[in-house]
Amino acid sequence: MVLRLLFFPALILCCTLSEIIGVSGDVGSAMPYHPPYLPTRCEGYNQNQFPASGQFVAVSDSLWDNGAACGRRYRMRCISGPRHPCKDQYIVVEVVDFCNDPCPVTLLLSDKAFDAISKLSNARINVEYMQ
Repeated sequence: MVLRLLFFPALILCCTLSEIIGVSGDVGSAMPYHPPYLPTRCEGYNQNQFPASGQFVAVSDSLWDNGAACGRRYRMRCISGPRHPCKDQYIVVEVVDFCNDPCPVTLLLSDKAFDAISKLSNARINVEYMQ
C-alpha cells in the first residue's frame, strides 16, 4: 500500500521535471553557414523559400530523407559547446538545403539562427532538436 502511495507522486514529479528540463528531442551538432545561401537543394534559386525570420538550416544525410526534409521545421536549442556558448532560448528553423557529404555536423544553421542560440559566432555546438 505504501508503495502505491509513493508511486503516483514520483510519477508526477518525473513528468514535471521532464517538462521543466525540456529534454524530449534528439541531440546533434551544429555550426553556422554563411551566404550565399542560393542555390539550395530544396528550391534552387527561389528567394521565397527562406522563412521571414531568417532562421533556416541545411541538414546532413541523417535528416535529409531523400529530400523529404525540405520545409520541415525543427524546434531547437543549444545545449553545450566550447567556452559556454549557449543562450537560454529555443528557436524554430526550417530546412531549406542539404549539407553535402561529408557534412561536418548534423545541422548547418543560417547566421541569424546560429546567432539566436549561441554567444559565439563561429563554433561547433551541441544542440537538442525536435520536429
